[in-house]
Amino acid sequence: MIRGVTKTARGRFAVFTLALVASLALAFGPSLEGLSTRGQYALATMVFAGILWVSGALPLAVTALSIPVLLTAYGVYGDIDPALAGFADHLIFLFIAGFMLANALQKYNIDRRIALWLMAVMGSSPRRLILAIMLATAFLSMWVSNTATTAMMTPIALGVLAQVLGREEVYEADAAEGSFSNMQIATLLGTAYAASVGGVGTLIGTPPNAVVATQLNALLGYDIGFAEWLLVGLPIVAITLPIVWYLLTFRFYPPEVDDVEGAREQAREYLADEGALSTRGRRVAYIFAATAGLWVLGGLDLAFEGVLSDPVFNTLFGTGEGMTLLGVEGHQGLLYYVMVGMVSIPALVLADTMEWDELVDIDWGTILLFGGGISLADAFASTGATRWLAEAVFGSLTGAPIVLVVGAIVLLVIFLTEMTSNTATATIIVPVLIGIGSVFAATLGLTEVSAAVFLAVSGAIAASFAFALPVATPPNAIVFGSGHIKQSHMMRAGAVLNVVMTGVLTILIWLLFQFVWPAFLW
Repeated sequence: MIRGVTKTARGRFAVFTLALVASLALAFGPSLEGLSTRGQYALATMVFAGILWVSGALPLAVTALSIPVLLTAYGVYGDIDPALAGFADHLIFLFIAGFMLANALQKYNIDRRIALWLMAVMGSSPRRLILAIMLATAFLSMWVSNTATTAMMTPIALGVLAQVLGREEVYEADAAEGSFSNMQIATLLGTAYAASVGGVGTLIGTPPNAVVATQLNALLGYDIGFAEWLLVGLPIVAITLPIVWYLLTFRFYPPEVDDVEGAREQAREYLADEGALSTRGRRVAYIFAATAGLWVLGGLDLAFEGVLSDPVFNTLFGTGEGMTLLGVEGHQGLLYYVMVGMVSIPALVLADTMEWDELVDIDWGTILLFGGGISLADAFASTGATRWLAEAVFGSLTGAPIVLVVGAIVLLVIFLTEMTSNTATATIIVPVLIGIGSVFAATLGLTEVSAAVFLAVSGAIAASFAFALPVATPPNAIVFGSGHIKQSHMMRAGAVLNVVMTGVLTILIWLLFQFVWPAFLW
């Protein structure tokens, strides 16, 4: 496995050298028919970044930072300023705000309280207890990164398991062959899988969502708002999460215990130990609720059109034209979700809930990865490489039934995600899927932009449904790294779930495309 090679400095250098040689060979090799010279250089940059992202030879963010350098060195851009523009994309700041809000929730243990409350209320049987853990994890993963959510929920789940199975069974007997109980395996796998599935629910829930939003905006000027994404993500979560729970607890690892009252009582005790939410904690909860509410409200502009007077409507929702209450034209709108997110950060400080050192402790690596992905996508778009690559990869499916096209995309993305991180997969594949919008527009009966949105969103959703290997997603890696399940346990359930979810997502995405998305996304 190439990831084994990159564990040593020599191996990392070898893979880096391979990536650079492959990039140079493509850049200065024979001209590719139908592709401009600058397009070939952009493709060479993608090969370099793709090898490093897939192999993990360098951290994802470090590779992302090399993209503007390589694009400028090859001459795709005349100077480095446009190559760096992606790092200042407005959606980048939405995710910065989302990460900072999540820090506030975690500081006051609001996320932990929600999880414990659900477990105390719902955990009346083994399967319901696992469902409560999965629901709590999925809900939190919509707002807090799935990595942080899993890191928080795994020890909680282990503590609950210790009450159900006994501490010796959970913490001491795992090294012995056959010592893993079904209850333990199902709970931990359910935690990881729920974090991945739940992240699909909101625009800030998981990096693949951010990747598709930023690249659609960069390549097509198309904006998916927070409310619009809920119409895409929430139905996916609502349908797929129960399926994952059912297969885990009824088919793969049925719990072999009957009494979980001790675990439920433990959740109540943990919750009681948290005590009443402090005044500052309540302020954070209010700010978070207001921010989420305004994100949704800002996406309901069509519902208020014609109800509010034009200046009021233009001031709140923005139309890009028309007079506002401020006496100017072309206002973006006070409820634009990026603006709402950014306002929430000074609100946290003014409410005396967060210090700057606490706010700034976010995943800057992911932010840089978004910027590098946008820079590469911009280069592909401006040179025509996106369309050329898309036609080369998916051109053979032109004219095929839409269900087959979606199924092929979902299967390909899930397979690629098993080999590398879902963020890296989305960063590589989403620009290609955007590019094939023009190829499949006639097949879908849509405009080129609408077809690109449909296909790219489908791919981004699929990137969160790789369940078989620890390397596929951070939640998988965290529960596997706890040492309380084996890779064979994850493989057994995950391989089947990958196949099942390929079919479920294909059908579900097609139904959403037929009956929901046309009314809201185009």
